[in-house]
Amino acid sequence: MEDTSEFISAIRLMNNTDGTSTFERGKIPALQRMNTTTFWISNKTEDWEKVTHPAPRRQYVVTIKGKIKFKVSNGETFLIEPGIILLAEDVEGKGHSWEITEGEKWERLYIPIDGSAESFFIPDLQ
Repeated sequence: MEDTSEFISAIRLMNNTDGTSTFERGKIPALQRMNTTTFWISNKTEDWEKVTHPAPRRQYVVTIKGKIKFKVSNGETFLIEPGIILLAEDVEGKGHSWEITEGEKWERLYIPIDGSAESFFIPDLQ
């Protein structure tokens, strides 16, 4: 069995060449210094977030509270909950949508990735 104590589970949203988005499961190394300059916390939902949209920037989204069902524009879905980092890199095309499946609010921390800096995402082997 693989030792996962050195990694945090992650799911990466990304663009397909046809303008849809998809996702892949993986991990991010724990204690890895990342190239970021700012972050913010949110527990509010804007109307535009409820419909299919691309990510506004490359960013990590860390769920603090809530369980969220994401749907990518190719039709597939996945769940995000505390302990899984979302790496949003579907910054073009149709994007993704989400809905709260557990809890009343989605409390999350947004951490933008500077420019073209490394995301440190490691995809799971298929």
